[in-house]
Amino acid sequence: MNRGSWKIRIFIGLAIVAFAFIKKCNNTEENPYTGRSQHITMSPDQEIAIGLQSAPEMAQQHGGLYPDERLQAYVDQVGRKLVQNSIARETPYKYDFHLLADDRTINAFALPGGQCFITYALFKQLNEEQLAGVLGHEIGHVIGRHSAERIASSEFWRTATMGATVGAGDIGNVVGGIGQNTLLKNGRGDELESDELGVLFMIQSGYNPNEMIEVMKILKAAAGPNRVPEFQSTHPDPENRIEKIKEAIAKYQGQS
Repeated sequence: MNRGSWKIRIFIGLAIVAFAFIKKCNNTEENPYTGRSQHITMSPDQEIAIGLQSAPEMAQQHGGLYPDERLQAYVDQVGRKLVQNSIARETPYKYDFHLLADDRTINAFALPGGQCFITYALFKQLNEEQLAGVLGHEIGHVIGRHSAERIASSEFWRTATMGATVGAGDIGNVVGGIGQNTLLKNGRGDELESDELGVLFMIQSGYNPNEMIEVMKILKAAAGPNRVPEFQSTHPDPENRIEKIKEAIAKYQGQS
């Protein structure tokens, strides 16, 4: 490769990286419900659409919905109580709460826009207040716009990696690695933010927030000495979350 071609590649690569950075800055906004500055590239309506479109497939991956309509209504009732008594009711999201038939995988998760899920394997170990803690945590993910934030971050790193690859070959792989590490770090922060919001929603709805700590103990016990449940593989270690939950309880109970 002659020197002129090398310079052109560097210039194009830098231009692509600069474009990615400018786009990221232009799509940074303050979350009106958490006050946190976020890089978001989609509207709440788009989040809702993605969640509704993805919900059937996600349910199918866990054996579909649990067949007992009475238990489905119970989960929905607890979820709606949390929404009605918290800032969630002021958001544009469409909240639905689903009990999944999967009786082996301990997990709970939320899709963009308000679709929240809990597996029967986790549900059957919880009392109502503990269920409220789990659902409050998932509502926190929706309000925190964590999925939308991860999607935007993925788009940024894909573009930046392309620019670095064009401009400097193997360096693109390094940039890509940095992006993945950043996404993982943000994910752990998302979980802690959702824990804090979950505590707040429990208090506002009349539930005992200390039951959130009991949920962490249940998750830790479910892991056993060797096995890592799905919930723990996608969330920080329960033991590491308990101290933050205690801090949130002290913070919000002091305000009530």
